[in-house]
Amino acid sequence: MSKFKYGSANKEQIEAIITTEGPLLIIAGPGTGKTFTLVKRAMYLIVEKNVEPNNIMIATFTEKAAKEILTRISNELIKANIKINVNEMYIGTFHSICMRIIKDNIEYTRLKKNFRLLDRFEQQYTIFQNISKFREVENFNLLMGNEKGTWRQSAKLIKYISTVNEELLDYEKFINDENESIKALREVMDIYNQLTEEENLLDFSTIQLEAFNLLMRETSVLSKIQNQIKYLMIDEYQDTNYIQEQIIFKICSTHNNICVVGDDDQGLYRFRGATIRNIFEFPNKFTKGMCKQISLVKNYRSEKKIIDFYNKWMDITYGTRFKFHWGKYRYSKKIIPGREGLKDVESVLKVSSDELESEWQTEILKTIKKLMESKKITDLNQIAFLFRSVKNERVIKLSRFLEKNNIRVYSPRSEMFFDRKELKLIIGAIIATFPLYVNKLNLNEFTYLGEKHNRYYISCLLLFNNYLRESKNDNLKTWIKHRAYEHLSGNSNMDYAYSGLIYQLFQFEPFRSYLDDDLSKGVADLRPLRNLSIFLNMVAKYEYLHNISVLTPKSIDKNTELLFNMYLKFLIDGGIKEFEDDTEYAPSGCVSFLTIHQSKGLEFPIVVVGSLNSTPRKNNDDLLDLLETKYFHRTSFEHKDSIKYYDFWRLYYTAFSRAQNLLILTANVKEGRGKEPSKYFDKTYKSLTELSDLDYDFSEFEFDNVKDVNLKSNYSFTSHILLYENCALQYKFFKEIGFTPVRMGATFFGTLVHQTIEDIHKAVLRKEEKLITKDKITEWFNNNYNYLVKKERTYLGESQQKSALNQVIRYTLRNAELWDKIREAEVEISLVKEDYILEGTVDLVRGDNNTLEIIDFKAEKKPDLFRDKEKIERYRRQLEVYAHIIEERFGEKVSKLNLYYTGEKDGVPVISFPKNSKSIDKTIEEFDKIVGKIQSKDFTKLSQSEVLCSNCDMRYYCKK
Repeated sequence: MSKFKYGSANKEQIEAIITTEGPLLIIAGPGTGKTFTLVKRAMYLIVEKNVEPNNIMIATFTEKAAKEILTRISNELIKANIKINVNEMYIGTFHSICMRIIKDNIEYTRLKKNFRLLDRFEQQYTIFQNISKFREVENFNLLMGNEKGTWRQSAKLIKYISTVNEELLDYEKFINDENESIKALREVMDIYNQLTEEENLLDFSTIQLEAFNLLMRETSVLSKIQNQIKYLMIDEYQDTNYIQEQIIFKICSTHNNICVVGDDDQGLYRFRGATIRNIFEFPNKFTKGMCKQISLVKNYRSEKKIIDFYNKWMDITYGTRFKFHWGKYRYSKKIIPGREGLKDVESVLKVSSDELESEWQTEILKTIKKLMESKKITDLNQIAFLFRSVKNERVIKLSRFLEKNNIRVYSPRSEMFFDRKELKLIIGAIIATFPLYVNKLNLNEFTYLGEKHNRYYISCLLLFNNYLRESKNDNLKTWIKHRAYEHLSGNSNMDYAYSGLIYQLFQFEPFRSYLDDDLSKGVADLRPLRNLSIFLNMVAKYEYLHNISVLTPKSIDKNTELLFNMYLKFLIDGGIKEFEDDTEYAPSGCVSFLTIHQSKGLEFPIVVVGSLNSTPRKNNDDLLDLLETKYFHRTSFEHKDSIKYYDFWRLYYTAFSRAQNLLILTANVKEGRGKEPSKYFDKTYKSLTELSDLDYDFSEFEFDNVKDVNLKSNYSFTSHILLYENCALQYKFFKEIGFTPVRMGATFFGTLVHQTIEDIHKAVLRKEEKLITKDKITEWFNNNYNYLVKKERTYLGESQQKSALNQVIRYTLRNAELWDKIREAEVEISLVKEDYILEGTVDLVRGDNNTLEIIDFKAEKKPDLFRDKEKIERYRRQLEVYAHIIEERFGEKVSKLNLYYTGEKDGVPVISFPKNSKSIDKTIEEFDKIVGKIQSKDFTKLSQSEVLCSNCDMRYYCKK
């Protein structure tokens, strides 16, 4: 009899947990314990089936979901007193897992080390910067259709490029197509692929394409991964696309132990290329009867009447002048309540106004205030508003109305970023230091900028000038005048660029007060600081993309105009999301304004669903439809005319099913043009009781608290522990808040040495020791250098390059006789703690006579054992913990801990420590204390090192 602890699992969940062999499809309705089941299933494999962690892969839809699963598994491991390296498990989004496969096997791909991953904006900006190449394509204008603007054309190209990649289309075949747009798309693909290859770039769609091509092309890599990953679990399978399905089935084809989990009723991401067909056709991928199917329908989230409401929503697919049937495009299911102690209260209501929009806003405010007055809610974060879009003018007006009436609103995706006071002040301050730009702005000379953006920048300048007029700001006024004079006179190069200006501004009010904020405050209170960080990072990215390190008389005017009139203009037009904290479910003291897509996977005690004037919409692109007909690997799945209905119903089903205790539908009721609610909600809406008819009586309700997230954070020795020990304030700004450092320090040299030594070790592990010649090492070195230069936009002088190469060659000559002792290189390790996960990378593990030694490389001269005692002691502590983890992983003793200094010419390059088991507990205890301080937001300790402070961007703020 199994002693496995299933916890609170119900019969269906237990069946899903223990069905580990062969294909399994789990249809999991909303609130039915899907994540719980996946976590228990992973634990069952480890505990009951003795499966090694590196044999398990769990793919999620979001990073947050991956982090939650990893946290919950690590907590279960601690409870069971099981010590494993959780880093060995493949847990992450599809993109992160594909990235791991690429990095582990990069020598078999087109990519080189130091490739750069483009986010969506960078991808669009890169195409924008190279648009002339694309415009040379014959019939380019035909391909673009009505899109005329360069920025919009760049966005449209991304849509086509991503579709070709994600649908694995053989675009070489386009050359023979009679359609001129399709022919043009083939040339676009050639130009884009050449551009990314030359610049060593990767975007989100090509992450998956590179991984797929790697598995298809390199049978040895595919075989290794197939043999390693014996159990796959894929979450949110209804939101997967074609290339993801192909990768999944490539990996699982050896063992077929694949479990996919999803809910066809919550398939929302067709616009990103997802297809609902994957979840419907999954059983057909196997021999008939081979795939087991389990349905989880017992809902532990919602009140019974809420469940009845959204069950009925999926059944009623007819109304005035419309009707559709699900047919085979829905798994038949009925969600049933699983919560205990449910009350028979009217838990689905409506809040309406048939007057002016202002009256509707007042009704919403009244509802919130009545809830607060009832004392039935303890925090505004128990209320969430869900809309089709939060960028809608009406939604933004409601948000501003509530905030004006002291109801704080958390709405990070409403694109109000550039309207925030702190943003307008910092933009106004920067503009004020460039008098020539100010003059042209006032004269409205920037025709490309446009009237809207011209007015915006002038409003920023006026706001800042008004602030300057206050007498307490004389120091800031003097600084602005000084910088403006420098920028205008153009006598010499500055020693800073635009991001450097921002760091200098941080020494003055009002920015200083924003930076002084205690990080234990909530997200809403820290919004100005977070927004300043986002803006700083945007400016630093501009400098990177345009290779600007300092302001020079020759280019200061051109680069300033490019910054404001093009780069920031595009960001303003595209909209910027504000900070979202994955560790906080819903910020305390705020009601949440979320899109329905954003709310997926979340739950709230009280959910208010708006956007009831919405109607089903077609979202077709003629060219993509043509590509689907001619070149997709599968014919269309759902009926084209019904797709808009399917997607509409699924969207609002997802919205309604977020509610735990009370679901409110809200509309500013009107007839005729712009009818609200639209005919698709009309019958449903009319059947509900008005909250005002119940006199806002909440006495029968019991509202849950918002659930704790408690995501475990990962900390590494060098990136976290050491940084905090050196200066807690640096940690606050560069790690917690995420400021981009300008003064990076001398890491380029060390990275170059390290990467070339890694090439040598990889060759040894591939049994290719004969490759390790001086010529080959020089080739590896030069490749690493060239691609580091492309990525970092910085250089080493000839003498420095020679010194770095000599360090590598010297290491090779000294250690060639020990190649056969190498067991593993670049070993990622982790130690699961109750409150965090400690992780790191061991540069090299060597083994001999049943013992191991670990080696950490330092590209510098060996330090003085007495003068640098404290620094060496820190490294010793790091290696001690690594040795402890390595012993558990390999099942062998670590006898020696080595620091190898490649810069040591004549002396012994190694400092060795014996492994002292007694001091490991003490070291881990010290790490616990440091992590405890980080997690309690204690950033009071400042660096006392003059060298560290003189090279720190925060030195102006610290007044050092």
